[in-house]
Amino acid sequence: MSNESVPASGASAGVAASEKPLSDGTASDDDVLLRVENLVKHFPVRSSNLKLGGSRDVVHAVDGVSLELRRGETLGLVGETGCGKSTLARCVARLYDITAGRIIFDGRDISRLSARRMRPLRKDIQIIFQDPYGSLNPRRRVGSIIGDPFAIHHIARGAERKQRVQHLMELVGLNPEHYNRFPAEFSGGQRQRIGVARALAFTPKLIICDEPVSALDVSIQAQIINLLSDLQGELGLTYIFIAHDLSVVRHVSNSVAVMYLGKVTEQAPVEAMWAHPRHPYTDALLSAVPIPDPQSADKRERIILAGDVPSPINPPSGCRFHPRCPKAADRCIAEVPELEPKLGDEPTHLAACHFPVEDGEDISKSQPSISANQRVIETGLVAGS
Repeated sequence: MSNESVPASGASAGVAASEKPLSDGTASDDDVLLRVENLVKHFPVRSSNLKLGGSRDVVHAVDGVSLELRRGETLGLVGETGCGKSTLARCVARLYDITAGRIIFDGRDISRLSARRMRPLRKDIQIIFQDPYGSLNPRRRVGSIIGDPFAIHHIARGAERKQRVQHLMELVGLNPEHYNRFPAEFSGGQRQRIGVARALAFTPKLIICDEPVSALDVSIQAQIINLLSDLQGELGLTYIFIAHDLSVVRHVSNSVAVMYLGKVTEQAPVEAMWAHPRHPYTDALLSAVPIPDPQSADKRERIILAGDVPSPINPPSGCRFHPRCPKAADRCIAEVPELEPKLGDEPTHLAACHFPVEDGEDISKSQPSISANQRVIETGLVAGS
């Protein structure tokens, strides 16, 4: 297996080429594999407390998210834990029923399809899970685990199925002779390769990578990332890549969407996002990315956000980031910002902020113009106090 390291910057070398966006920044319908329109997912809270009218509290896991993903490209999803990344991914895969909105996959509306009608589409939408061991049944042999998709869809049996499974194992860098081993007999990186092999059984059109390398050490992370990149180049795969490590996201993605408390705060092509972050939250996330040059690192000011993420049961009014934002003003409390181009950016660079970050602006020295009482967070503490 390869031990080559991940390049420090730039898009992945194995990303398949795709058609260019139209002149207005949108993609043609034939080019778009996935379109998400105003997706909402609320989870009811188990509580005896009823609101006026008999309604119950809900967790606003995903609130009005719209995205587009073109064939052969990778969309990176980033944000703090609990911002709704994985919930959004599971809604796209229809592992969760959605509360509102639409999911258009390969030109077909799958938003309300029943489990029976979704089954044929499962071959085209697969997930690689975060925990390489928790996603594998420890009592079953690897050959059976990877062969499950063939059994579920009644494709290939006996020797033919074994041959296909061993081909998949070889494709992801595993020894086909280890067909009869149990998951416990493999390392963490090898277990994740088993998950990748299972997801590749039918060469799906979309693979959702839900933090696939976060549970692995750095050297193994590089192997899995390079494997995914190579497979994308060979098979023309399309990825949704969820991660906390922004350096990894920059390496593998064509475009990036930043989420905060159930909403997309900024979306842009990867290099535009790094060169011109417009939302204060994006700027804060990028300020935490390590820089290999000590001199450049010393000159950069780290942006420390005040307080904690508010409760998704009772999200703040207006811009949901305003309790922690160093540029917050009264307008941020009263109005929900539109996700749109700011400061003359291209149509593909969208940000939801009333006071976007200008090029060269240092928001580490900014102070909010709203009072401390207007920045009360979930725990009862005041952000920045």
